[in-house]
Amino acid sequence: MMVTLPPDYRPTEDEEFMNPIQVEYFRQKLLRWRTDLLKEADGTLASLSEGGIHESDITDRASVETDRALELRTRDRARKLISKIDQALIRVENGSYGYCEETGEPIGLRRLEARPIATLSIEAQERHERMERVRRDD
Repeated sequence: MMVTLPPDYRPTEDEEFMNPIQVEYFRQKLLRWRTDLLKEADGTLASLSEGGIHESDITDRASVETDRALELRTRDRARKLISKIDQALIRVENGSYGYCEETGEPIGLRRLEARPIATLSIEAQERHERMERVRRDD
């Protein structure tokens, strides 16, 4: 089913949660984010492949090494994000997007706007973080 998104559409609390237009809004938001990350990754790939390190000066060389390490970390983060976006898009397809994996409750529009790949409601997320802290403190 194709849903056309009004150009200035923003999800609001007073419409049905995850109605077709809302779902389409988040689907497009996720796809745009994914495209941006891929473009960015291509950029870092290009600059990484330019580079055998030709710097003779040791500080230049160290700086190039540091830049490269940072780029690799950034690419790694982008790869992880893209895989989370892909998982979110699967949830969009199967109708579970926007609902907490643990409680089945709506995750909430403000949280999804801020973090479209969220899988837990704020309450469930906080519970997780508390459990993590308890485990860490043992």
